[in-house]
Amino acid sequence: MADTAAVTVEAFGRPRIKPEHRAYRTVDGNVRVGSVIHGIGAEIADPRGWVWTLVEAMDGSRGPSEVVAEVLRGHPELSGADARQAMADLLAAGFVDDADASASLPPREQDRYSRGVPLLRWMDLAPRTSPWDAQLRLRESRVLLVGVGGTGGHAAQALVASGVGHVHCVDPDVVELSNLNRQPLYRESDLGRPKVEAALATLRALNSDVTVTGEHREVRGPEDLTELVAASALAGSPYDLLVLAADRPDAIRRWTNRACLAAELPWVDAGYRGPLVTAGVYVPGQGACWECLREGEIARRDLRLGPGQDPESASPRMPWNPASAVTAGLSGALLAHAALALLTGVPAMEPGFRFGVNLMLPGDPVHQRTPRRLDCPACGERT
Repeated sequence: MADTAAVTVEAFGRPRIKPEHRAYRTVDGNVRVGSVIHGIGAEIADPRGWVWTLVEAMDGSRGPSEVVAEVLRGHPELSGADARQAMADLLAAGFVDDADASASLPPREQDRYSRGVPLLRWMDLAPRTSPWDAQLRLRESRVLLVGVGGTGGHAAQALVASGVGHVHCVDPDVVELSNLNRQPLYRESDLGRPKVEAALATLRALNSDVTVTGEHREVRGPEDLTELVAASALAGSPYDLLVLAADRPDAIRRWTNRACLAAELPWVDAGYRGPLVTAGVYVPGQGACWECLREGEIARRDLRLGPGQDPESASPRMPWNPASAVTAGLSGALLAHAALALLTGVPAMEPGFRFGVNLMLPGDPVHQRTPRRLDCPACGERT
């Protein structure tokens, strides 16, 4: 990613308020900028009206000095330093880009990502030299995806369509008829075929501008994950992120947590339990690890179990996970969103949490966060 600390308005050819962040005036004369979506917009008091003059002047038709001159023309009582500082503040808040910025991508890729880049720009509240910075970061990224079933298949499609430069898929299974109610990478003609083989064909057909590789392999223990992560690093192209979309064996999340802590590799996971769909975001050394979060959630539960009752009885596991195209699609989408956010910084996420939806109560979103545990057996002794 770009060094956002070094980005200044003075370096812009034609600074402008981002099109998605277009400002307007409130009934009491304040200036609202950044859209009306919670988490993005801001309201600025403007008793003398010069902030409104400034944002109107920042329409992408003027250089920084010309913007300042336009503001001072209407408000001679101001100093140029005031106007320049206000522009710097708007940039630091993520509301400004450069109308002169160009994309250092082939025309084909500019066209392909011409709808996604404005969304990244909309959600991006970090100062950037170009709205294409986040897309370029995706282009340079390498992701290890473990599991290409329901969740993983939807996530793989989103990652490849979004332009992640290299996605390496790992899965041990073959396509079965019972997969087809929720796994979009496969067709009836793929029955009996290794999932990785079929997935690679579909994903490569989706976006030939990215590299998609894979291996038909089962993760039987933590050493397999360690080996997968290390193989890329030894080849001189370490992964930027591990995306876990497998739920078997039962210990795979714990294994992934330990392997990623050891490799200092960020990772995300997602899945579903009935109508509850969640994704988790973890970065070694930043916030709770998966084991911290799991123990924190267990400590908060009040299952009111009777004497001798096993906690598993409150949320039983089955040989297979009940799932549909909807739950798999939602979990895959949440997983891809978390992955893209960690790879680009858009939107900014403080790791060490889970988020999701409960389809039984759509108005009750899931958000689980717990402090990092100093006594955590996985990350507690890490500095």
